Amino acid sequence: MDAIPEVDDWKAELESVFARVAGRFARADLRWRMRDYVRGLLAPVGRKNGWQLAEWAGHRDPAGLQHLLNGARWDADAVRDDVRDYAAERLGPGGVLIIDDTGFIKKGTASAGVGRQYTGTSGKIDNCQIGVFAAYATSSGRALVDRELYLPKAWTSDRERCRTAKIPDERGFATKGELAREIVRRCLAAGLPAAWVTADEAYGQDWNFRRLLEQLGLGYVVAVPKSQQIKSLAGAWRIDQLIDEAPADAWQRLSCGDGAKGPRVYDWAAAKLPAHLVFDPDPPSHHRWVLARRSLSDPSEIAYYLAHAPVGVEIDELARIAGSRWAIEECFQAAKNECGLDEYEVRRYIGWYRHITLAMLAHAFLTALAVQASHRETAETNRPASFLSPWRRSGDCWTLSCPTPAPNSTVTGMP
Repeated sequence: MDAIPEVDDWKAELESVFARVAGRFARADLRWRMRDYVRGLLAPVGRKNGWQLAEWAGHRDPAGLQHLLNGARWDADAVRDDVRDYAAERLGPGGVLIIDDTGFIKKGTASAGVGRQYTGTSGKIDNCQIGVFAAYATSSGRALVDRELYLPKAWTSDRERCRTAKIPDERGFATKGELAREIVRRCLAAGLPAAWVTADEAYGQDWNFRRLLEQLGLGYVVAVPKSQQIKSLAGAWRIDQLIDEAPADAWQRLSCGDGAKGPRVYDWAAAKLPAHLVFDPDPPSHHRWVLARRSLSDPSEIAYYLAHAPVGVEIDELARIAGSRWAIEECFQAAKNECGLDEYEVRRYIGWYRHITLAMLAHAFLTALAVQASHRETAETNRPASFLSPWRRSGDCWTLSCPTPAPNSTVTGMP
C-alpha cells in the first residue's frame, strides 16, 4: 500500500518540474515534446537515442524530438538556470560546488568539438567530446547544475567547420580552466548557495582558478600535483617535499565521507600557510592550507591539496570537503546510466547543449526524489569525534593546523 503514495509523489514532483520550465517553450507542441523527451530519458529505454525515445513516447518517427533538439526555438541556458535553481532549492544551502569534466566517446569528425583528446571516461586519448560540468552537493544529495562544451583549437581555428556544426561565430577558444571559471562566476552570480568549491588537480593547479575563488570569498579544497610549488617570503618548495618533512604525529586518521563500502578513511596531514601580504586583509578572514591524504593500505600513495578556508575551520572539515569531489563522479555515472546523458546522436552545437540540459533536468528530478525519500526515512547518523595532532613547524611557513578538541567534542557535519 505504501507504493501508491510514492507513485503520487513521483508524479507530483515531475509535474512541478515541467511547470517550472514550461515557460521556456513558447509553443504547446514544444512543451509536450519536451515532456515526452524527459519522460523518455527517465524511462527504462534500452538506448536513449531519437528512434527509441520516439518509439517509447508513441511517436511515428523521431522527427519531432529531433526538431526539439536541433531546430526549435527555445533557450537551453534558461532551462539550465531553472535546473540550477531547482537543485539548490531541493538540496539546501551551504553545499560544495564541484568542478570536473567528462568525455563523450564519438565516431566521426562532424560532432561539434569532437577530436582525439584525453578523457578520463576511457582513461586514454580517444575520439570524443569533452564537457566541463559543475555539480552542487550537500548532505542531502548532489546534482549537475551547469555545463560547457570544450572546443579544441582545431575547431575554433576553422570557422567554416564551426559554421557547419552551427557553432556561433563569437564562440572562440577557451581552455577548460577558463570554462570552469565562467561556470563558477555564473553559479555565484545567480545565487547558488555554495560555501565551498572543490576540483581535481587539472583545475586546482591553476592559480587563476584559485585566485577567483578567493576573490569571491569562497572556501576551497582543490587537488594539486605533487610538483605544485608553494611560495612564500621564506622561499619556495614543492608540496611533496613539504609533506615529506611533516613529523609522524602530524598525521591523523580521518574519514572524508562515506563511500559505497562505508567510511573512506585515510591518514591526513595539514598546516596553515602564512598570510599573503598583498592579497589578504589584516586580520585575515581566511587561511591558506596545504593538505595531504595518505592511503592506509599503501602509504606511498599520497594525494596533495591546497585549501583556502575561513578562520576557525579544522582539518576534519577540510578532509570532508576534499572527499566530496567524488559526488560529481556519481552524478556523471547516474546521469549517463539512468538519464542518457551520453546517449545523444546530435552533431550540432545547439543540439549538444539542449540534450545535456534536459538530461541534467531528469537527473535533478531523480535527486529530488531521493531527497524526499531520505526525509521520509528521517534516519540520522552520528560521526565520531576526531582528535587533531599538535603539529607545529618551525620557521615562517608552517603553523599549528588547529587546536586539539576536548574528548567529548562533537565534529560538525559538512555544510
